[in-house]
Amino acid sequence: MVAGCLAVLGAILLTWGLQTSATVAQLISVVLAIPTLAAALLLRRDAGPAVLTPDAVAAAKDVLAGLVEQQWRTEAVLRSLGNPDPIPVRWRATVDDGLVDHPANLSPATLRLTASSDDIAALAAEFRAMRRRRLVILGGPGAGKTTLAVQLLCELVATRHGQEDEPVPVLLSVADWNPRNVPRLQDWLALRLAQDYPALHATALGGEASGALARSGQILPVLDGLDELPTPAQAAVITAVNRSLGGTDQIVLTSRTADYRRAVDAAGNVLASAVVIEPDPLDPYAAAGYLRRCLPARAGPGWGQILTQLRTTPAPSNAPIAAIADVAATPLGLWLLRTVYIRPDAEPAVLLDPDRFPDAATLRAHLFDGLIESVIATREPSADAADMFRPRRRHDPTQVRDRLGYLANILTYPRNEDGSARTHDLAWWQIARATRALSRATRLSIGLTIGLTIALTSTLSTSVAAGLSDGLTHGLGYGLALGLAAGAAVTFTTRNWSLQAPGFANLHRHGAQPRPSFRPSVNLTRSLALGLAAGLGLGLAVGLQDGLAAGLMAGLAIGSAIGAALVLGAGFTTWAEAPTPAGRADTPLANWRADRTLNLLRAITIGVTAGLIGGLAGGIAAGHSEAHPPALAIGLTVAVALGLPTGLATGHHHAWMAYVIATNRAALAGRLPRGLMSFLDDAHRLGLLRAVGPIYQFRHAELQEHLAGAYRRSQR
Repeated sequence: MVAGCLAVLGAILLTWGLQTSATVAQLISVVLAIPTLAAALLLRRDAGPAVLTPDAVAAAKDVLAGLVEQQWRTEAVLRSLGNPDPIPVRWRATVDDGLVDHPANLSPATLRLTASSDDIAALAAEFRAMRRRRLVILGGPGAGKTTLAVQLLCELVATRHGQEDEPVPVLLSVADWNPRNVPRLQDWLALRLAQDYPALHATALGGEASGALARSGQILPVLDGLDELPTPAQAAVITAVNRSLGGTDQIVLTSRTADYRRAVDAAGNVLASAVVIEPDPLDPYAAAGYLRRCLPARAGPGWGQILTQLRTTPAPSNAPIAAIADVAATPLGLWLLRTVYIRPDAEPAVLLDPDRFPDAATLRAHLFDGLIESVIATREPSADAADMFRPRRRHDPTQVRDRLGYLANILTYPRNEDGSARTHDLAWWQIARATRALSRATRLSIGLTIGLTIALTSTLSTSVAAGLSDGLTHGLGYGLALGLAAGAAVTFTTRNWSLQAPGFANLHRHGAQPRPSFRPSVNLTRSLALGLAAGLGLGLAVGLQDGLAAGLMAGLAIGSAIGAALVLGAGFTTWAEAPTPAGRADTPLANWRADRTLNLLRAITIGVTAGLIGGLAGGIAAGHSEAHPPALAIGLTVAVALGLPTGLATGHHHAWMAYVIATNRAALAGRLPRGLMSFLDDAHRLGLLRAVGPIYQFRHAELQEHLAGAYRRSQR
């Protein structure tokens, strides 16, 4: 900062003399004082590194438990897990000895374990009574594995009172874990907790909270979807989990049965000391009973016929009810039947037509086809902020199907080597990478647009201030130099935006919650280098018209001033990357908003500071007298030209910027709406998507596959 001030004052003395220099120096001091005073009002230093005391760890654990309970209470309602009651799926200990550990490593009672999804309290009691609390939940597609894991998580958190020594259950998609990069389960948990629950940073442990909880056994990882990984990765996860777990460590894992069998065969071992359970198919009588409870008091005759046949027709059967009975044998099928056909305008009798629905696959595809229209028709929009379970606006079913189909397609293809979907995680910050939105051509066009805009701005502002002749000579020359530098900087920095994770910024103070120290000197070298590079580019343009000496002096003055401004702005932005308020669960929409705040804050803070100081320095260096008209115009041009691009190009988190580029490109092609996050939020409220921390997933993997297939067929 001192170097920047001295450089600016040196340029003033050489051009305007002592008296004018004193006046301008006072103006500079005021400009510099504004951000400094603002920072002084907001900033305070940390009390020092966090101390990992038992009380501090317990407090962080309580914060996490509250966040998890809040998150999954809302999600359970959105998924209709208890409406009217959980689907009564019966679970039992597997009889396949190849999937389970030696009986000597398990509690004797667990060898005969049975449970039911509509009595989750009993399963929680069985889990707490296990010799080692380790559970593997297996089943086929749509069997209710994830639902059971969520139910168990909710019950363990809700009954935590009096059990505070228990670890906090946290559900995570195991597909995000690559044991090659992060071999220990606890280290991966620490990374995911820091990403999914940034409010932990607002506890007394600060940035140490996630690692302290994960590595001290305070987390019960509920790892969902082993089957979403390729077979070699599945085996690697089994091996890594066994190596990571100590004697008292707990875990819950879900997987399709066939995938788990392949994984343990490839790994040469099962999950140590884990009880393995599988579901029994829903018998037609139980399915009929559940559907009857979901129907209105006065159901139409079509449903009466279906329920009667479900109760009385033996299975297997070639009767017209056979396809319905097969679909209703899984929780997914029951959910589809109730969602699509338990509506006032539905005609369920058509489901008994054997010509239209000869088998379960045909009927299931038909139900998936009608799902989107049904949920939109039955859930009226609401603008009430307290109504969390209805969309905010009405959507066209065809548009929703096309847009979700496009997203399902980019998640599913290209497939893994074993034919499985590429991923099931719809992370908003990965859309740019999945769609290859930031191609070299796109980055060059962005840089070129910025460069031409700066050149045009410079020419117009100088022409207005000094006439067309000066605008074309001075303004165009300065503008092209600035535009070239700014455009090149943005083009270069955008190359890895699509790989960056989201950040967060929070300017509110929350009692004694710690913040990072305000240390602008951390970025001193880089900031000064960037400033000098930009300043010398302008200095070269000045030198071509007014002589090399004048150009070098202008470049030194402007570059030092901009570098000094970047030091302050970057330090302020680093400080602003503060935790979200404790007590609020992180959601995809909240995560997106936090990163947007950070990007805008960085652009405004660094941009305005660099623009003001750089613009003032540019005006001083370019003007040879107080009355020289282009001086002010050039200064304003520098402020506009360098301020915003500098604010956009610097920093470490540009996920929101990459998202903006990707969604606008997709919107121009008619594939996605510009307000994608609002659209996804409504899809979540409609029950088509589910949220796991800051990540969306399709309600069921089969729904993703169906939509992806339909989208690809429509593009042929």
